[in-house]
Amino acid sequence: VDRERLPGAEHPETLATRANLAVSYWQAGRTAEAIVLLERVVVDRERLSGAEHPDTLTSRANLAVSYWQAGRTAEAIALLERVVADRERLSGAEHPDTLTARTNLASSYRQAGRTDEAIDIEERVLADRERLSGPEHPATLTVRANLAVSYRQAGRTGEAIVLLGWVVADYQRLSGVEHPDTVAVTSVLRRWLT
Repeated sequence: VDRERLPGAEHPETLATRANLAVSYWQAGRTAEAIVLLERVVVDRERLSGAEHPDTLTSRANLAVSYWQAGRTAEAIALLERVVADRERLSGAEHPDTLTARTNLASSYRQAGRTDEAIDIEERVLADRERLSGPEHPATLTVRANLAVSYRQAGRTGEAIVLLGWVVADYQRLSGVEHPDTVAVTSVLRRWLT
């Protein structure tokens, strides 16, 4: 409220604050509130900064994630396809934001049952992440875990278990057995093995 009163509702800092609040909403599971706020932020960012401004693209990607979280998969996919195309054109295919956008698109494809498309994207992103960031980078481990989930959804259970086993071993070695990420992927692997 202070941000809107002092610098104004359309000031870049006010938009950033609203965008951050929306992200906090969807992280807290308050998806409907996040969507309302992010839709407004996207419209304002497009009008004030342009459709291709990095902050606009980030807001659009966050809105897509909120749509995905709310089960509005078709809307999330359409928005993420646009974000991926814009990121590739404006920042390049290997930019970290482009790779993140592709990863989010793959997750939406998987949620929509378009598993083969998700696997194609995740395999390419994994190769790019390994080459650009290294095999032990947290983003690389996340993509590897996502690919394991897609393999399992596609009925490639053996490959999924092996791949997720590598992720568990890497997390244990890099972060320790009690780290939340290690615990989470270990729990998934245990469920798959039972």
